[in-house]
Amino acid sequence: MISTCFVEEALDCLRRRGMASQPLLAAAGLPPVVDEPVSARHYGALWLAIAAAIDDEFFGLGGRPMRPGSFTLLCHCLLHAGTLEQALRRALRFLRVTLDDPHGELVLADGLAQILLTDDGAVRPAFAYRTFWIILHGITCWLVRRRIPLRLVDFRCSKPSHSADYGLFFGAPVRFGQPASRLAFDAAYLTLPVVRTERALKQFLRGAPANILVRYRYDAGLAANIRNRLRQQPPSTWPNFEELARQMRMPSSTLRRGLRQEGQTYGAIKDEIRHGLAVDWLLHSARGVGEIAIDLGFTEPSAFHRAFRKWTSKSPGAFRRDADHASRSPLVVPLHAIST
Repeated sequence: MISTCFVEEALDCLRRRGMASQPLLAAAGLPPVVDEPVSARHYGALWLAIAAAIDDEFFGLGGRPMRPGSFTLLCHCLLHAGTLEQALRRALRFLRVTLDDPHGELVLADGLAQILLTDDGAVRPAFAYRTFWIILHGITCWLVRRRIPLRLVDFRCSKPSHSADYGLFFGAPVRFGQPASRLAFDAAYLTLPVVRTERALKQFLRGAPANILVRYRYDAGLAANIRNRLRQQPPSTWPNFEELARQMRMPSSTLRRGLRQEGQTYGAIKDEIRHGLAVDWLLHSARGVGEIAIDLGFTEPSAFHRAFRKWTSKSPGAFRRDADHASRSPLVVPLHAIST
């Protein structure tokens, strides 16, 4: 489901042109007044309807219009890239030619792959940068057939009233009023191979853009099997790698090689699940930080603190306090949760 605030931001692109929104809402199967979260399918249909109406797939927020059909051409341009890094660099060049402004650059620093956005003109609204990230992150996740967890998302613009919805959407620490807009993830993911085919692309495009509005997750293979196993038991009882291999009835060397081919490691899978549980428990339970550390299988709270800082750049306590402050702030509208 997509928060109503993002529907309103999309419709504002019409209103600034003096265009009526109700016909396009109806074309997308939505009511005249959207006061509840909408499905990704309906939001995707609205995106397409607006793109057709204003002749721009970027909601009129770029230096030049992103003419309808540009996203399809972008996908074809990236399909035969060798790795995620090559696909990202191609995508950024394509979007520079198409949009002109903003334009992105891939920067590698401190173990992170950072996409830095530059505006030649005035600072844009958060919705513009969010749209850029959706296009770029959505297509690249699909190309490598797995979700690329984000480490941080920065916005150069000031904080909107519904800023908490941005954090929920990206599932990563989001900051506003930063020197530059950027999105970052672990640089190790850049070596993942592009594994999609022409046939798969045809199917993907039939579902776009709805299918890039969710956090793409690889739902088949060894990594998915392991995730399912781990989610069925408390983290404190998770097996070590050798025991896991025995449970899956395969040599540990075979399991390790299979995970490597999927661009995964057992440690990364455990961290991903622990990260999600930690955020959920900090936000939605009264458990203490020490209790959460034990429940997540950490031998001592300090190890949990180090891991959580690696995941979010904040301590667990600071993360909880900031989230509580955002939810209590009079500048924040009631949240509409975004399921992914």
